[in-house]
Amino acid sequence: MAEASPAAFDPMPLDDVDLADLGRFTDGITPWRMFHTLRHWDPVHWQPEPAPNSGFWALTRHEDIVRVDRDADTFTSTRFVNLEELDDDQIKKRASILEMDGARHRALRGLLQRQFGQNVINGYADFLRGLTATTLDAALPRKSFDFVEHVSADFPINVLARLLDVPPEDNRRLIDWGNRIIGHTDPDYADVLLDSAESERYRDLPFRSPASIEVFEYGRELARRRRGGHGTDLVSRLVNETPRDQVPLSSQDFDNYFLLLVVAGNETTRHAISHTMLALIQHPDQLDRLRREPSLIPGAVEEFLRWASPVYHFRRTATRDVELGGKRIREGDKVVMWYASGNRDERVFTDPYAFDVTRTDNDHVTFGKGSPHLCLGNLLARTEVRIMFEELIPRLADIRLTGEVPRVRSNFVNGIKRLPVEVTPA
Repeated sequence: MAEASPAAFDPMPLDDVDLADLGRFTDGITPWRMFHTLRHWDPVHWQPEPAPNSGFWALTRHEDIVRVDRDADTFTSTRFVNLEELDDDQIKKRASILEMDGARHRALRGLLQRQFGQNVINGYADFLRGLTATTLDAALPRKSFDFVEHVSADFPINVLARLLDVPPEDNRRLIDWGNRIIGHTDPDYADVLLDSAESERYRDLPFRSPASIEVFEYGRELARRRRGGHGTDLVSRLVNETPRDQVPLSSQDFDNYFLLLVVAGNETTRHAISHTMLALIQHPDQLDRLRREPSLIPGAVEEFLRWASPVYHFRRTATRDVELGGKRIREGDKVVMWYASGNRDERVFTDPYAFDVTRTDNDHVTFGKGSPHLCLGNLLARTEVRIMFEELIPRLADIRLTGEVPRVRSNFVNGIKRLPVEVTPA
């Protein structure tokens, strides 16, 4: 179902908004209705939560999101970046670079930053194009298939496998781990649902997911084999290089860094590709425009990313009392940046509910904006998405939906589970 224009939205009373209700995030419409209401009537909104959580401030305007994202001194990541509230012992055990600020964050980020820089990513173009062709050569002859399984998930996981230097036969495990960990609030994916009593057994694991144990064991075996070697893959760099602050990675640092690579290296790009394909199916005029003018695709990638908004939010915690949007935020309060809402802010984007592949000055916040936590892999993700659609669109004479498009039950990841399509190859 296509996203409607705001005029087509049924007005949602402010009292009916509930960003903590995961059931509101499964129909592809209600989240946008809630964000629209908040941007217009309560852009810095106090959202109560069920126990044991204590509620959070929801930021839905682009300007406020950018302000908070840039100010790590006032809005820290060190108390964690998801809605779950952790004690000091849990934070110590579960913190990845996402949950660090300052010098240590920069040092650990710096271990892999060059590997995700423009020069290196430019050098990946040929191999990315080859991987794309392999994915499409396998998928398109099927004619009827699940686009998520055979394209959106297949392509980025092959890229990740190459960067980690692991065999392609491990791809299914990598995808499964990502589903089970990020999908920890969805009964179709989770081993143990986050809000269940059983999850307390796994309270010290990332996302309270038992799948994290399997990822840790897999990463440790890779580290054991590569320690002391001369490899250039991401694992070799983590185990054989010393951060710029001269504090080596602990075994726990490695575990959490590796898990982040496995999850982030697949999930967000996968969902961005899925949302883009769905948008192009639902807006055939835009697909036709790109087919006629493929030179538009590099610029259209920014619209793809704005529209997809594969991560709904990230959280910060106030380090001091501060005023924002006329509200008094107290030290220790959770402050949540709803990137997806910022990407539909009428103050920044003309006709924000229009999917427009010719949109320019696309100031989206999909990867963060001017933040010390700007997505490390944003250039790789942009390149993957661009090459996928540069290769795919010329090969499609037609594509249509053949069934329902279920969403991940989550207010964190804006994910599509399945995208059943029928294609007519060009």
